[in-house]
Amino acid sequence: MAELRAVVMRPDLERLDRYDPTWVRERFLRAFVPESTWVIVLDGRDVGSVAVRDEPDAVWIEHFYLDPNVQGKGVGTAVLTHLLEKHDTGLPLRLNVLQGSAARRLYERHGFRLENEDAVDVFMVRGGVGSS
Repeated sequence: MAELRAVVMRPDLERLDRYDPTWVRERFLRAFVPESTWVIVLDGRDVGSVAVRDEPDAVWIEHFYLDPNVQGKGVGTAVLTHLLEKHDTGLPLRLNVLQGSAARRLYERHGFRLENEDAVDVFMVRGGVGSS
């Protein structure tokens, strides 16, 4: 999963001048919680991962990575739709993406909106106060 993260995030991290091959893997491994993480399997092949972290005030979707060979084929939409249905608890759902990431469009199509951002990260939320 750490390798998949490095492959998936490399173009965006390079564009942001933030790619470091060791750091990108180590950061994932430091935050990896097996009990909260699912492997995405398509046609018997591991093609991605996603984690869900419950907090008292929100549910965080994290480490959502798909093999570039399956991106744009509806897999991300199917996984995200499932997560949204499964975690419809009334709490806001939160996640973050890198600035300029194409994944942001997927999240916006599913009702996530900008909460705040900095030069590297875009923090998004769905539900909660002021949601539509």
